[in-house]
Amino acid sequence: MTECMVKQRTIGKEVSLTGVGLHTGKDVTITFKPAPENHGYTFVRVDLEGRPEIEADVNYVVNTQRGTNLEKRGVKIQTSEHVLAALVGMEVDNCLIELNASEPPIMDGSSKFFVEAIEKAGIVEQTLPRDEYIVKEVISYTDEESGSEITVIPSEEYQVTAMVDFGTKVLGTQNASLKNISDFKDEISDARTFSFLHELETLLDHGLIKGGDLNNAIVYVDKELSEKTMEKLRAAFKKDQISVKPNGILDNLTLHYPNEAARHKLLDVIGDLALVGTRIRGKVIANKPGHHVNTQFAKKLSKLIKIEKRNKVPTFDINKTPVKDVNAIMAMLPHRPPFLLVDKILELSDTHVVGLKNVTMNEPFFVGHFPGAPVMPGVLIVEAMAQTGGILALSTVPDPENYLTFFMKINNVKFKQQVNPGDTLIFKLDLITPIRRGIVHMSGNAYANGRLVTEAELMAQIVKTKKD
Repeated sequence: MTECMVKQRTIGKEVSLTGVGLHTGKDVTITFKPAPENHGYTFVRVDLEGRPEIEADVNYVVNTQRGTNLEKRGVKIQTSEHVLAALVGMEVDNCLIELNASEPPIMDGSSKFFVEAIEKAGIVEQTLPRDEYIVKEVISYTDEESGSEITVIPSEEYQVTAMVDFGTKVLGTQNASLKNISDFKDEISDARTFSFLHELETLLDHGLIKGGDLNNAIVYVDKELSEKTMEKLRAAFKKDQISVKPNGILDNLTLHYPNEAARHKLLDVIGDLALVGTRIRGKVIANKPGHHVNTQFAKKLSKLIKIEKRNKVPTFDINKTPVKDVNAIMAMLPHRPPFLLVDKILELSDTHVVGLKNVTMNEPFFVGHFPGAPVMPGVLIVEAMAQTGGILALSTVPDPENYLTFFMKINNVKFKQQVNPGDTLIFKLDLITPIRRGIVHMSGNAYANGRLVTEAELMAQIVKTKKD
């Protein structure tokens, strides 16, 4: 899935910062720690017994009210999106995120302080290439109820556009775009979260916004401010006086950008799509995004990526000089035409083998399978796979000509595509466990026309033949 060799990255050392949880109002410390390759992002609740871990996986999303909230085996992480956006924006692939509460600190309502902490820790390149999902076709998700829609289209790099329409006079239609992830720090990271006054009142009435003040959330005033409401706000924000600025936001805060709300929505999209678990190479267009539609789209994308990974066809150079030609194969295997079903061996190591068969109309089985619609029998595809595996098994003994390979069982066989005359079949077999006492346990895949056609697990035993 990775075309160019961009290496994975983690942070250079651990770094911590402390703040207040927006909804809990409690002090919380977050610590970023280096993580090994292919680890991804994992939250660790250090305040709980056993230090339970919750991977940043969209399948752990339990609700999207007031943020994207994760839960695994009863352990929760609230409002994960600003932290994850900072990691993606700084192009960190692997990181442990320790928390001594369920919710990261809100800081100023943006990703800015997390970005600064990551910069302070330093970024270290690792050895393995970064896994990247390259978007090849348009993928969309629409939430019929809200009219929100997220689409990703092919692009040379990860880009995001957010288009928002709040349907209010104080905050109407806004757009924001990020053309290159390297611009995240300067253009997006300091865009702060926001709320409408009517939402804020509801949260305050239900005791759900204990850590808020006028420095970590933009409040858009979308209704008349009654004296009763003013009193509530003064008490909540511990201010003697509160007023509304000409641009419709509560005072004591200046917008960083005229379209700061749209930029923050874009930040949320990046944070929520981090839960896919794989870098995206494509342009995301989010129309009226929100945590619900973001995570539903992430779930759809995650499923498609898993299917593609499962069915991904490795590439082999079929024109290079083979490791073994047909004569070398016949020196090892007892099979002979028309039952020799491997033409050459392309790769051979201690743990895997790659073989090739050119399927022609001259194959004797096409006479009867089926007249007028020639299809290679599935059982012969498995046999060809087994013969290729036999080369791997017999390569472990010094005198393969004195051994035979007997198959003991074949499990989990799946036929996914037809094989017809003119196809080139490629077989790849990998050891599942090391060879012991002549027992060989392999997983096998057969490919043709850039697609997986057959898969199976095979177990065989190599047995020495008796000499007169």
